[in-house]
Amino acid sequence: MTTDRILAIFSEIICIPRESGNEGHIIAYLQDFAKKHQLDCKTDKVGNVLITKEATPGRESSPTIILQSHSDMVCEKNNGVEHDFAKDPIKAVIEDGWMIAKETTLGADCGIGIAASLALLEDNTLEHGKIEALFTISEETGMDGAFALTPDFMSGSILINLDSEDEGELFIGCAGGVDTTAHFDYTTKKLDKELLKYKIGFCGGVGGHSGDDIDKGRANAIQLLSRSLYKIMKEFNVSLCAIDGGNKRNAIAREAYAIIALKEEDLKAIRKLHLATAEDIKAEYAATEPNIAPIFEEAEWSDEAIDTQVALNLISCFNSAPHGVLAMSQEMKGLVETSTNLASVKMVDGRIRVGTSQRSSINSARHHAAEKVEASFLLAGAEVTHESEYPGWKPQLKSPVLDLTKRGYKELFGVDPIVRAIHAGLECGLILDKYPKLDMISFGPTIRGVHAPGERLELASLDKFNKLLEYVIVNCK
Repeated sequence: MTTDRILAIFSEIICIPRESGNEGHIIAYLQDFAKKHQLDCKTDKVGNVLITKEATPGRESSPTIILQSHSDMVCEKNNGVEHDFAKDPIKAVIEDGWMIAKETTLGADCGIGIAASLALLEDNTLEHGKIEALFTISEETGMDGAFALTPDFMSGSILINLDSEDEGELFIGCAGGVDTTAHFDYTTKKLDKELLKYKIGFCGGVGGHSGDDIDKGRANAIQLLSRSLYKIMKEFNVSLCAIDGGNKRNAIAREAYAIIALKEEDLKAIRKLHLATAEDIKAEYAATEPNIAPIFEEAEWSDEAIDTQVALNLISCFNSAPHGVLAMSQEMKGLVETSTNLASVKMVDGRIRVGTSQRSSINSARHHAAEKVEASFLLAGAEVTHESEYPGWKPQLKSPVLDLTKRGYKELFGVDPIVRAIHAGLECGLILDKYPKLDMISFGPTIRGVHAPGERLELASLDKFNKLLEYVIVNCK
């Protein structure tokens, strides 16, 4: 299998709609691929697909290897960009050795894993044992596919997860996670008709993956907005009409805004205070947020606003609720152990919904992080629920597939790979619950900007990833 072939298949995949919960088209693509290549294929009741390729003659006694990737992607775009993820193909370019989607997510997470699996399945030049390629649904929104797996769906004894994003690193563990959602009920109040309405906020944030990038010092736009609003609401009599920020639970919020009602005589002072706060923020995040920018513009809105007490509670809570790294691992240097992400705020069906997610490689620490977030919102008068909890993957250093992959990397590239755990959530922990005897590892090419517009795939790393995957498949006996 060649790197060019992987890229060719990936170029087909980015033309297929596959937002989480809308995987019908990619499922059909996988089924058609299996039929075209005369490979056994089965699909379970939720949409997980398993394509099987039998062992080449003489390799029937080799262990069966499961290649695992997820079929969905995070769909994010820059503000003002016209792109319908339900039908429009991703626009990608190649620049300076990278494949990049400049205005949207690229979907290399985990589309490149899908492409690599399919390229391997269609390659008849390699000698290998039996291969099972597993494509799970809705990993990005709750690992629904992994949760729904039944113990009889696969037969393999080794699993290679293809959902990692750092070439040269082999992953043998990951964090578990839980989502915490807060709902604020509110009443509306009538506004004086002479009040001005202004949109205030921040845009241009880098954003990123709420696991992989949570320790990179990036700004959370919801907290930036609340920081400015908290100061404004302390000094001026303004009303909060609307608020919106962030999108996906597993992405750092890049943009957030509110619509406020204010007196004309306060306009200049409020603008000055907001822009002064923005200058402070630019200075504080100079190294990590080169494009963060304030929003302050006239807006149209009705003569209704959120009642004063709920507005104050909400902004105070956002200004004080935890976000970011809560603890670093004491056992593995440089690994984030526990974190929380203030992911989104939306006004939906007459309520204000706030989405957050917590991660930790330690179950008790993850639960405590969720309780800290819960306590913050309970104090502010919200209703709080927890959902979509998934387990972590405990590292196992005594692993035959790890030993084989390490040896292969050294033989191929002349250096030892880094072996570590990852703070992002992989499906490995859930799959291990269903298949406790699996020997597992995760590796992939270098992908940057995951879960944010500008996501990019390093082509040189894809070539190395391809060679390593091929080595493991051929030499696993």
